[in-house]
Amino acid sequence: MTEIENKDYTKVELDRDDKGSKARQLLGMKGATTAKNIWQIRLQLMKPITWIPLIWGVVCGAASSGGYVWSFEDFLMALTCMLMSGPLLAGYTQTMNDFYDRDIDAINEPYRPIPSGIISIPQVVTQILFLLFGGIAVAYGLDMWANHEFPILTCLAVGGSFVSYIYSAPPLKLKQNGWLGNYALGSSYIALPWWAGHALFGELNWTIVILTLIYSMAGLGIAVVNDFKSVEGDRQLGLKSLPVMFGITTAAWICVIMIDVFQIGMGAYLIYLNQNLYATILLLLVIPQITFQDMYFLRDPLKNDVKYQASAQPFLVLGMLVMGLALGHSV
Repeated sequence: MTEIENKDYTKVELDRDDKGSKARQLLGMKGATTAKNIWQIRLQLMKPITWIPLIWGVVCGAASSGGYVWSFEDFLMALTCMLMSGPLLAGYTQTMNDFYDRDIDAINEPYRPIPSGIISIPQVVTQILFLLFGGIAVAYGLDMWANHEFPILTCLAVGGSFVSYIYSAPPLKLKQNGWLGNYALGSSYIALPWWAGHALFGELNWTIVILTLIYSMAGLGIAVVNDFKSVEGDRQLGLKSLPVMFGITTAAWICVIMIDVFQIGMGAYLIYLNQNLYATILLLLVIPQITFQDMYFLRDPLKNDVKYQASAQPFLVLGMLVMGLALGHSV
């Protein structure tokens, strides 16, 4: 390769890296570049990549309700519920988490908007309040739209927002406890949006509540994956994440066991309900999940956490939808 060709090749690679870094910035992912546009900065604080499981949880809840029909109104109601669960309340949660984690992020991810100083504290607080009250207002609007006698979606929004607050904020700061904090996070990503979707199109019952709380133990495993990128900062600041408490290797095993065991448990419950086809599909989805766990995560969780999430977790979320469809079919 000539010197000119080599320079052109290097330029292409740098441009590609820059575009990838900008995309990570917009999604709120690790390895982002620093944006200057205030709206890009606000979006980064909201971490759009984290909205996906909550939006998906609404879909699973709508499926499990047995009451969703393919009409324009139901579709619009579902989209509004996704807006509440994802951009508004998940955005509130992520912005607030960055606000209270600014000292940790200064160690682990100094490019983040708050520790880098590219957005002021008053601007961050304003964003937190706007997203919080916006999410609760949309929840109340959905209750009115669905003619609920009891404002269940509003209560779920308020309750979920409170859990998010005590997860991030002192004095409780649940995330300081690896088990309790990760379960609170896991249930917020699985149970809460599932309840919202189910309550919007059906009647939320204790069977759904208990099943999704159990399923949220798999969410605990997902939450542990996010702890590996911040081990050093957690250790320095005394946060007892599972990788800090048990070490990298043991924590990785805890993570994959929690995910697999509870998804297999959901498959066993479907067999109990005589939903054998759905159970078979759900259990088959565990196979590629385990394969990618072995290929990537268990071998090097620090290096391969993002690669593992991209390759294995789609099978978990597909399994959630299968579970929702099976429960809706059994109504």
